[in-house]
Amino acid sequence: MIGKRRRNKYSFKLTAGSTYFEESSGGTAFDDSRINSELAFFHLKTIANATNNFSIENKLGQGGFGSVYKGILYDGKEIAVKRLSKFSDQGVEEFKNEVFLIAKLQHRNLVRIFGCCVEDEEKILIYEYLPNKSLDSFIFNETKRALLNWTKRFEIIFGIARGILYLHEDSRLRIIHRDLKVSNVLLDNSLNPKIADFGMARIFRADQSEANTNRVVGTYGYMSPEYAMEGLFSIKSDVYSFGVLLLEIIIGKKNAGYYHEEYSNSNLVGHVWELWKKGRAVEVIDSSIGESYLVSEVIRCIQISLLCVQEFATDRPTMSAVVSMLGNDAALPSPRRPAFLLKRTSPSGDPSSSEGANSVNDVTCTIIEAR
Repeated sequence: MIGKRRRNKYSFKLTAGSTYFEESSGGTAFDDSRINSELAFFHLKTIANATNNFSIENKLGQGGFGSVYKGILYDGKEIAVKRLSKFSDQGVEEFKNEVFLIAKLQHRNLVRIFGCCVEDEEKILIYEYLPNKSLDSFIFNETKRALLNWTKRFEIIFGIARGILYLHEDSRLRIIHRDLKVSNVLLDNSLNPKIADFGMARIFRADQSEANTNRVVGTYGYMSPEYAMEGLFSIKSDVYSFGVLLLEIIIGKKNAGYYHEEYSNSNLVGHVWELWKKGRAVEVIDSSIGESYLVSEVIRCIQISLLCVQEFATDRPTMSAVVSMLGNDAALPSPRRPAFLLKRTSPSGDPSSSEGANSVNDVTCTIIEAR
């Protein structure tokens, strides 16, 4: 059963430029005035029963700050339960981010939140259950990605773009996601995309263009150069991540960990860039998308992706421009050199320690120190 709102030590207080919320010394309850009135607070017993006491059979996956389980409520409703790890020092703030942000965001391409549970040191988010799980389980699976022909992949690309545009420009808040990647895009019954995991997200003021942080969070292979190296993030950081994601959808390969004999020192972005310059970009199109597609349409999407991953943030388009480019046939500008063309090698110089050898796209990095 859904419980009444109860007292706990976290109050939600929004400050411009940040989605972190201050602890309340008075032990006040969640500030209902700042959260969607439809957000429910669940009893821990209800969630435990729904997930068969968080059994391994119900476990869907594991992220940077906890595990996700499938649950079934007493009325038969299927839910996804994100249980924050009790041993995650940084996870409390990310949890509060997600509760606050997702409760205020409503878009067909964003995952829906039903409620949360804060009880007995447990911090739990309850989401809509999406049976097809995440996009990476299709794109990076030799068998399942054949189910995604070009028409469906383009629909997914366009849906993701619309979701990001909503975050950047069309919602009541201006939000930078900061951890866009294929594993953070979920698919519903009809394979429509829904962006998930807002634990890293930040709110910007209407007049704010960028911010700086000493704690860089994100995922190798998706982080823009200015963010990874200097801690600077903006809407253009998300645009960079989208560009990488777009390439991965078209090609069916991961940027991090990519290998090709002809370009052994390049990641996926570097390989595509070299082929683009030679007019051979068609060679990287995933053969499993079938034959019923316009090559020019796929090449156009590759060009859009290269515009998104350009080295300098000012050269990258906004998401509104990206959505426009995806939706028409107007001429596109020529992309400039992308960032991060080469695999990242360890200080020891051991090539076996390169990003391509040991980085996993699903792992969120929180240990980079900005200059």
